[in-house]
Amino acid sequence: MTPVHDAARTRKFRRAAFVYLHVAILYEAAVYAMWRHGVLPDSRGPVWVWLILGAVVAGAVFLGLLRWQNVILARIIWVIHAMRLPSLISSAFIATVQSDLTRGFYVTAIVVVTINLWMLASAGWDV
Repeated sequence: MTPVHDAARTRKFRRAAFVYLHVAILYEAAVYAMWRHGVLPDSRGPVWVWLILGAVVAGAVFLGLLRWQNVILARIIWVIHAMRLPSLISSAFIATVQSDLTRGFYVTAIVVVTINLWMLASAGWDV
């Protein structure tokens, strides 16, 4: 690979890693806010466990994208995030779906996930 190609690849993975990190921070903050407002079900265990696990996974993915720069990892994360869209779209746009959260919450999540997918696709397929 040429130095220009290496620099472009590094830039794409760095961008994908930092966008992913910001999405993860947003998810962590949303979980915390929903917990504080009593929206989360108690049946899934203590919220603090999920917040810690989420932070560990987010940190691992962030470091993996930033340091490892593996297209397979970027593609796997892309697929996992893409699988969130059907549920978000249903909650945002299907009138029969009831939720404790506003439709604006889901529309915002769609925008955030789509931006994350864009950055991951740039790193995972446009190398």
